[in-house]
Amino acid sequence: MQGTLSKMTTTLGAIVEYALPLGEERLGMNPLLEQSISLTYSGAIFCDNCGRKTNKSFAQGHCYPCMQKLAACDMCVMKPETCHYHLGTCREPEWGDTHCMIPHIVYLANTSGLKVGITRESQVPTRWMDQGATQALPIFRVKTRQISGLVEVALAKTMADKTNWRAILKGNSADIDLKLKAAEAIPAIADTLAELTDRFGHDAIETLDTDVVSIAYPVTEYPQKIRSFNFDKDPLVEGTLLGIKGQYLIFDNGVINVRKFTGYEVTVGY
Repeated sequence: MQGTLSKMTTTLGAIVEYALPLGEERLGMNPLLEQSISLTYSGAIFCDNCGRKTNKSFAQGHCYPCMQKLAACDMCVMKPETCHYHLGTCREPEWGDTHCMIPHIVYLANTSGLKVGITRESQVPTRWMDQGATQALPIFRVKTRQISGLVEVALAKTMADKTNWRAILKGNSADIDLKLKAAEAIPAIADTLAELTDRFGHDAIETLDTDVVSIAYPVTEYPQKIRSFNFDKDPLVEGTLLGIKGQYLIFDNGVINVRKFTGYEVTVGY
């Protein structure tokens, strides 16, 4: 099978089910566990937005002009607390309407340990699987992406807001009592929550009472040492597939972050 890579799609079940997009095709990956497979990069990269051929990928699969003009590539996507939609300076207000000015979830997760994160409500539980979380707990539903970012910043003063990707590929972290962590963290940011409610309205933030979601990944063996494959340095990745976690394929001789190579034309052999 040949086509341009996109991030793997996921389906939550007893074990996460993965499919690898190759252009318009989808290759189920779970059945390939413990089989020898190869991924061969042709040397061509196509923009995930406009489709034009590009010598280099920017912002996970974009050509330079698209990276410069798309709202999805603006810095506020990485730092939502800096959202400038309300100032009338959003690169694409229509995109902001559908992606930022909608309900978001603030959650706690166990990835490489305890972390806080945010995602569009429609991206639950996809976001957790993309991060390789083994546990997740929604704690707030908020009106906009900016508000979620402001809440995340407050919580990040007492816990991590990033995942150590090497750690998630060495095994699962010990289970965490996320309910207890939430019960400790929410009162600690009471002043921030009150300020945001005054600023954005009484319905801006809703505290949730939901169950912890547990997630299991199709991994038969974790590597002792992490070697990362890079198509820009070596066009051939091959080995025995031992597992899939987050957006990583785990081979017996290294790992590769599929999402990093969005837009790369690849042939998969198995």
